[in-house]
Amino acid sequence: MTTGGPILLIDTATTRAVIALGGADGSLRAERGWTAGYRHGEELLERIERLLADEGVALADLGAVAVGTGPGAFTGLRVGIATAKGLAHALSVPIVGVATGAALLDAAASAAGTGALVLVQPAGPNDRVLVRRGEAARILPGGTDPDLAPGERLVAVDLAGRSPEDAAALGGLAVDGLAAAMLATAARRLAAGDADDLARLVPEYVTLPRGVRMPQPDEGVEVSGATPERAKP
Repeated sequence: MTTGGPILLIDTATTRAVIALGGADGSLRAERGWTAGYRHGEELLERIERLLADEGVALADLGAVAVGTGPGAFTGLRVGIATAKGLAHALSVPIVGVATGAALLDAAASAAGTGALVLVQPAGPNDRVLVRRGEAARILPGGTDPDLAPGERLVAVDLAGRSPEDAAALGGLAVDGLAAAMLATAARRLAAGDADDLARLVPEYVTLPRGVRMPQPDEGVEVSGATPERAKP
């Protein structure tokens, strides 16, 4: 499946929300990042509108939407994935979910060179989530250190003051390279015809608010409260 048109990327899995526009080949064309706090729902579509306008791209020109699936916190991931689904549905273009953790490891590897890398991110005020290549993410309870194998290096994202300085520095490089890594993955999957089913794409939360359960893949398309029409440049 080749989309032809540009790929719109949305990732809200870390404290730094990222949107980007890439070519069908995965090349990074333009990127915007900002500290979102709790304002994802208020800002995301407006910032997408601005990005597309700056690049002279209309919504109808898009060939696909790529979105980060986490691990990440509930509020950001929910808004990001709901927005991506709403746009893909309205525009009838493919959607690709890209694991943010794997993409952060890819970006860190590009910056760090050789060596096995292990990612840690916050999971609530005390716990952390650990991601290794080829393994499911798992929670590290507060006070538990990652069990690193010989030669493994730590990549810490959103853990300033809660991780070694070298790990936090590598995490900063990973975040800087996240958009490029995610676009490259999305383009490879699209070229192979490996788009996601819109209704079955779900996020990977690290924490859930009290009373909220993990969404199931067969629960249908979730669309954010803001309508995609607002994002037309």
